[in-house]
Amino acid sequence: MGEKLLEIKGLTKYFPVKGSYIHKSFVQAVDDVSFHINRGETLGLVGESGCGKTTIGRTILRLHEPTSGSIFYDGVDITKVNMTPYRKKMQIVFQDPYASLNPRMTVADIVGEAIDIHKLAASSKDRKDMIVSLLERVGLNSEHATRYPHEFSGGQRQRIGIARSLAVSPEFIVCDEPISALDVSIQAQIINMFEDLQDKLGLTYLFIAHDLSVVKHISDRIGVMYLGKLVEVTDSKELYKHPLHPYTQSLLSAIPIPDPKLSRGRKRIILEGDVPSPVNPPSGCRFRTRCQYAMEVCSAEVPMMIEHEPGHFAACHLLNK
Repeated sequence: MGEKLLEIKGLTKYFPVKGSYIHKSFVQAVDDVSFHINRGETLGLVGESGCGKTTIGRTILRLHEPTSGSIFYDGVDITKVNMTPYRKKMQIVFQDPYASLNPRMTVADIVGEAIDIHKLAASSKDRKDMIVSLLERVGLNSEHATRYPHEFSGGQRQRIGIARSLAVSPEFIVCDEPISALDVSIQAQIINMFEDLQDKLGLTYLFIAHDLSVVKHISDRIGVMYLGKLVEVTDSKELYKHPLHPYTQSLLSAIPIPDPKLSRGRKRIILEGDVPSPVNPPSGCRFRTRCQYAMEVCSAEVPMMIEHEPGHFAACHLLNK
């Protein structure tokens, strides 16, 4: 797991704001983000809605073209290359199982589309066998192949989406909040399936979510994002035991505890104010407008991501003192 499969350096993605023709403005969705994912590991990416998690996942796959920065896959910068060969290596499981499947296509056609595009089947029988094998791998069967998406539950639809992503035998999968639209009872099944698939197929995941307890369960390392910036990265256990960044501390204090006595005795860190607009983010540290420890330097300088402990990186001026 020491070999880097994916490394992004200074990744930035801005979206132009519609209607801003005279003074052109941009939504700064992702701003100068760098991290790596080792082969065979799961990196969890967490943060509140709108912080840029999904944009990072889609930009890595070049579903969005990066504004600047580099994306290295297995040592090759893929920001300017033809992505067709990499589509077999890199896949995505989308958040919404209702919107991500074509309602006019049968399950066999949905799962088999990538097999057809990349010419992976030698014959129609081979294609059918591959589709049935993929469906069985995600807990469905051959009878489901002739049905349409509206005939399935949310959990079953997400299984179809996972089967589709596995059709080209990828190495790396972006899991874009794949369980957030599902019932709690189904969430555990899908998470366990992701872990089983990783063990059997040697997959590498970027697992995007906002449920911190789920991310803790599945991730080897976790990155925390706030308003387009990565503020902390470390091992999963280390993050929960010893969070360094004030934003991470606030996030972890919000995780529900099932024990009422422990819950009453825990101090909750409540952030004041609203998240600033990504069109006009604060100068310096983007979290400073909601941080109880904010200093003068926080508004003047952007904090650098520094390794404060072995493998534990955080971007905060308070930690540099």
